[in-house]
Amino acid sequence: MPDIPSIFRVTLQVSDLKKAIAFYSKLLGTDGRKIHGARHYFDCGPVILVALDPTGGEGKAQPMPDHVYFSVKDLSAVHARAKKLRCLSKEDVHGESGGAMVKRPWGEKSFYVEDPFGNPLCFVETGTEFTGRASAQE
Repeated sequence: MPDIPSIFRVTLQVSDLKKAIAFYSKLLGTDGRKIHGARHYFDCGPVILVALDPTGGEGKAQPMPDHVYFSVKDLSAVHARAKKLRCLSKEDVHGESGGAMVKRPWGEKSFYVEDPFGNPLCFVETGTEFTGRASAQE
């Protein structure tokens, strides 16, 4: 059996760690934990999401070039938190508002957000994730 790598940590750059901790704690519904230096870890299933301030609070962080996708059981609850944080995407996604919680053409029920540092995120309802594997919905 091949030794296929597993992703265990994804790092998002932020330019204000305190602001990032407050934002992600509210959005994800978990406080996470402070790690040495300018890092804060949030457990997201088997993968750790890291908020990292490489600027020391004195510069601009480099946002991810594409979305980080989260699978969640209660999409409505996360959408409500995102709406309260005013981070819902205003972009068009295949003719629909990215911030709207809708079923996308590829079968996912999802919505998109952007964190205060320009990192694009997407939340998908568990059970509707498009994985590229053959199934009834794909």
